[in-house]
Amino acid sequence: MKNVFLFLFLLLSRCLVAQPLSVNETDYALTIRRATEPVKLDGQLDEADWQLADSVGNFRQFFPYDTANAESRTVVRVLFDGNFLYVGAVCYQPRRYVVTSLKRDFLRGQSDLFEVNLDPFRDKLNGVNFAVSPYGVQREGLITNGQEFTTDWDNKWYVRVTNDDDRYTVEMAIPFKTLRYKLQDGQNVWLINFIRSDITRNEISAWAPIPRNFNGQALAFSGRLVWAEPPPRPGSNVSLIPYTLVETGHDFQSDIPTRQGVNVGFDAKVAVTPSLNLDLTVNPDFAQVEVDQQVTNLSRFELFFPERRQFFLENSDLFGSFGTSVTNPFFSRRIGLARNPRTGFNEQVPILAGVRLSGRLDRNWRIGVLNTQTGRRSLSDTLTLLPVNYGMLAVQRRISTRSFVSAMLVNKDPVGTVPAGADQSYNRVAGLEYSLASANNQWRGKAFYHRSFSPDRLAQPYAMGALLFVDKPAVNGRIGVYDIGDNFRADVGYAPRTSLMKFHGETFRVIFPKGRLSRHINRFYLGPNWDFIYGKRQNRLIDWDAGLFGGITLQNQSQLTFAFLRWDYTYLFSPFDPSNTGGATLPANTSYLYFSHRLSFVSNVRKPFFFSFNGRYGQYFNGRITQLHTILSYRQQPYGIFSLDFTYNGIRLPAPYSQSDLLLIGPKVDLSFTRSVFLTAYAQYNNQINNVNTNIRFQWRYKPVSDLFVVYTDNYFAYEALDSKNRLMQAWQPKNRALVVKLTYWLNL
Repeated sequence: MKNVFLFLFLLLSRCLVAQPLSVNETDYALTIRRATEPVKLDGQLDEADWQLADSVGNFRQFFPYDTANAESRTVVRVLFDGNFLYVGAVCYQPRRYVVTSLKRDFLRGQSDLFEVNLDPFRDKLNGVNFAVSPYGVQREGLITNGQEFTTDWDNKWYVRVTNDDDRYTVEMAIPFKTLRYKLQDGQNVWLINFIRSDITRNEISAWAPIPRNFNGQALAFSGRLVWAEPPPRPGSNVSLIPYTLVETGHDFQSDIPTRQGVNVGFDAKVAVTPSLNLDLTVNPDFAQVEVDQQVTNLSRFELFFPERRQFFLENSDLFGSFGTSVTNPFFSRRIGLARNPRTGFNEQVPILAGVRLSGRLDRNWRIGVLNTQTGRRSLSDTLTLLPVNYGMLAVQRRISTRSFVSAMLVNKDPVGTVPAGADQSYNRVAGLEYSLASANNQWRGKAFYHRSFSPDRLAQPYAMGALLFVDKPAVNGRIGVYDIGDNFRADVGYAPRTSLMKFHGETFRVIFPKGRLSRHINRFYLGPNWDFIYGKRQNRLIDWDAGLFGGITLQNQSQLTFAFLRWDYTYLFSPFDPSNTGGATLPANTSYLYFSHRLSFVSNVRKPFFFSFNGRYGQYFNGRITQLHTILSYRQQPYGIFSLDFTYNGIRLPAPYSQSDLLLIGPKVDLSFTRSVFLTAYAQYNNQINNVNTNIRFQWRYKPVSDLFVVYTDNYFAYEALDSKNRLMQAWQPKNRALVVKLTYWLNL
């Protein structure tokens, strides 16, 4: 296995040699000059400075093709003054827009938009994105690892849009305080790109050309923003975000009396330097965060849900991108949760305070330091979950154009005396990683070694691996190998399985058709996919799957994917009920080889009604399975989307094992009455865990990044009972219920 790691590491390094740039930055340069007069943000671009500013146009398509000029014309200009970077754009398009809603941070790929990518440090790895729809709806996000994108980041910036019959005009004002950058000696140059999406015309284009096998946030393909004079120092930047919360709730399961209370706390953001940010939180409450969408779990392991809490989001890649999905040493959603040793389930515990320093020291160095403290929670007279201190240190050093080495240390330490036999001991994980990305973004990968430290000091407390991606126009794929020791322990991470070696990958041949076929089909792809897991304790293969995968992307953005000839092999090292419903279990030390087919489809999202479905049919352990997951959506433009999420798993195993029909139904309404008033309401019925959940969230953004939330949530058991006439009926027994009103205010000091 060590030879395999060595080979893949050398291959990672080799991929960086002689990789030419796909975009010559000198061919795409835009000079930004200081405005001589005040700029009025009205979406008109009628000031004299706008007329004298340098402009760029000549956008190139990267969907559906990357060999033609854009049909939708776009002209962009930039200016700055002592406080703002201004971007003005004239987007030529008849007034027939496609938009998701009026809600901020709208979905990708479903709205007409104009967007800007900014990379002030020119590392082509980390940047920010600002986008706006023709209705003036804003979206801001962070770009990490060269092209990964998240809209979870919130900050203040301003935009005005005016609409004419043949165009819409965008005028952005981005405060320098919002950006993270460092003044340079000599010529100041940032990287920038402008993206235009015209959904009606089914065209996505960019100023600095992007190959069609990448998305619009691929920072490897950027032009230069050349400052005629250095950008201003942003000055002090301190933001205080206090909140007040009033809540009432009742836990019927625990028979706890109705609780009522008032809570206060705050977050603070302090720019230590223009590129280094300090985040503070005291007594945070995350009641306004949307609850997780439930899924049917047929696996033997816990599910992974993404982080949604604001305190943990900015520069989250510094903390959360170590390892891979197989083993991740730091997963911030562990903070604020503790396992109940009696039930085996996680219990929520209060977070008392947290501090986080993250950002850049210079162009080559990034640093992240995090520390949070949770409070004590009593579960009974004899059982108490101890307060726990969580900490992490992450350091990243760039070593070539788009590659870097990283080191990290994660710490979990209970505060107080740990009761005998309690699973609340300290746990630490240290690690080193090497991450790469070629200049043209066609090769990406990483190699890592992590080691855990706990009081028991058991053997093989390590996890190591290497992963390589290739993304060329005609071929793409990935390959990864991992070795996770018998006693690797990551309490603050996500490592569902240990004591294994894993080898997985896939490779696809991509064909872009020509001629008449290209009028309807954008691309085909087909190739093998495999995943082999060797259990070191069992000294044998314990899981593998392999099959032939492929797909078709149509020019209208519909997508069909399939997996034929799919074989799955599972060795059970402990008893397991394949339906996860508490039925009879298949015995330990038995193995199963089963065969199935899978199919999925995503329809044309430009239409008011669109849908997706995933289907599976075939063998399942010693029986059969029929699986269907579909989402039906209707867009009432521009006010929102009505959707229905439906999942069915029909499991048929021979007696005495389960014969299960698992249903998960989730109707949802996501409405935006204006650009500042929103309502999200949905219900989820899951008969696998016998739960009915309702969540209604009202949001009024009365000032930029300042909100009033009213959130109602409840959970019920569903069961069948006899009415007064002995007729079978569906009955509901409440589990818990809560109503929360939360007011936040973003105050710049």
